[in-house]
Amino acid sequence: MFMSLIRKRRSIRRFLDKPVEPEKLDLLVEAALRAPSSKGCRPWHFVVVTERGKLARLAQAKPHGSAFLKDAAVGIVVCADASKSDVWVEDASIATVVIQLAAESLGLGSCWIQIRERMHAGQQTAEAHTAEALGLPAALKVEAIVAVGYADESKAPHARESLPDAQVHAEFYGTPYR
Repeated sequence: MFMSLIRKRRSIRRFLDKPVEPEKLDLLVEAALRAPSSKGCRPWHFVVVTERGKLARLAQAKPHGSAFLKDAAVGIVVCADASKSDVWVEDASIATVVIQLAAESLGLGSCWIQIRERMHAGQQTAEAHTAEALGLPAALKVEAIVAVGYADESKAPHARESLPDAQVHAEFYGTPYR
């Protein structure tokens, strides 16, 4: 079951003008809260955004790769308290992937919008723009936003033959796995 899910999941950037049911939103939140974290410290926080104006503002977080968020039904902002974990980036990233896989399992499309280490405009970072838009406390760092909604595009799974097998090594770097 997991392999079929991972095989068909693709980044979706076009969404239908259709809300995500509250029950499905609750399942996405539950999945996020069940994400593994280093030492079980759970440094992440999630802001679930469904308000159109707020989604439009978040869609302006960076000049490229976030505009489609304005058309998504939901944006889940993945943050973490860096003082709780030295590997908050990894913990937040794992939670982000869990949200994406949960979305796929619920018949929803999603796309990761990278915020950390990206610029908004001028000297302001995408993280500062996002934090300001959401009133985040200074202790929280923003990793990503996951755009979620019903897909308005269809993408075929990547063919097995297209996967970069040369990047997998056996026992020693440079020894082909297969």
